[in-house]
Amino acid sequence: MAKAPADLRSLARSHTELSVQTLAGIARNSTSDQARVAAAQALLDRGWGRPEQSHVGLDGGGIKVVIRQIIDVTGEAAPVLIEHNDGYDRT
Repeated sequence: MAKAPADLRSLARSHTELSVQTLAGIARNSTSDQARVAAAQALLDRGWGRPEQSHVGLDGGGIKVVIRQIIDVTGEAAPVLIEHNDGYDRT
């Protein structure tokens, strides 16, 4: 993700107090529960940071990645080429 130019960040940051007041007003006064929750979550995320996300397996332990390779033991089949296009032009 590209960084915003410093002057744009500075301009956006100059509206911090107004933005927090706006979010607080929505959290307090909105008739939409969805808007109130979103505003409250935005305030908490900015004030306290987002909660940590743990990356664990189903049993609570580590994540295990299994890569399997299917081979032709008879030697009769031609190899299959699987291509990947990530959209990056390397020319």
